[in-house]
Amino acid sequence: MRHELDFWVVGGDQRQACLAGLLAADGHTVHTYALEGAGDLTGEALAAEGLSGLDLADCIVLPLPMQGEGGTVNAPMAKRPVALEEVLAAARPGQILCAGRVEEAARAAIQRRELVLRDYFAREELAVANAVPTAEGAIQIALEELPITLHGCRALVLGYGRLGRALAPRLSALGARVSVAARKWSDLAWIEERGFHAEHSGELRGWLCAFDLIVNTVPSRLLGAEALAELKPGCLVIDLASKPGGVDLAAARRLGVQAVWALSLPGKVAPVTAGKSIRSTIYNILNELGV
Repeated sequence: MRHELDFWVVGGDQRQACLAGLLAADGHTVHTYALEGAGDLTGEALAAEGLSGLDLADCIVLPLPMQGEGGTVNAPMAKRPVALEEVLAAARPGQILCAGRVEEAARAAIQRRELVLRDYFAREELAVANAVPTAEGAIQIALEELPITLHGCRALVLGYGRLGRALAPRLSALGARVSVAARKWSDLAWIEERGFHAEHSGELRGWLCAFDLIVNTVPSRLLGAEALAELKPGCLVIDLASKPGGVDLAAARRLGVQAVWALSLPGKVAPVTAGKSIRSTIYNILNELGV
């Protein structure tokens, strides 16, 4: 990768604002757009009033997730909604565009513009890096919302992917009695090897009433109305899964179950760390592309 590049960071939350500041601190020329509410987080990055000059960028960085409502860029810090098509129209064919969690319709629109798209959320190194702040954020929610200590709490982690593997030992280190549910027999073997109680995710019925805290990491509906009805009073449910989530939130409200859908935790609890992780991933992408 060349020493100095021209980046445009368009939209996003505190993660992208911190990313812009980190890229500028590395000596790159960085323009930001639709990040007006970020304040000092963007550091020495240059705030652009419009998209003129975006076609000169070596890399355009869009947020995670890339899209908001109605075909807009996800830009909660912007003064006004920004249409994705507006950004794509300002780019030139062949430009590198890095974005996170790109939906199929948007992917097709980007391809029609002949841009070189890389979804940084699909990268393993970012998924692993994001697991730590997400796990810490889940623990923060549990500490704030539970009326009991995590020490001695009976906790169930649904899923033993990257996030489950990061969360279970951290809960255990705080004294929680941790069970982990998974579908694969190999995962169940590893769960037991790590000293946690293993549950098969297809055989949870009848056991859910035992837990004070349930944290879901699986983007599949594991906790529907019937499962939620089994929970004991006061059980806290935290859903860390991306859309459409793994918990029937409407059923939880009807049943009086306290359920928190905690999306994008890295950007909320550790935006600088999250920005660093995205920066490293983008540098890896650019190195692979020979930029």
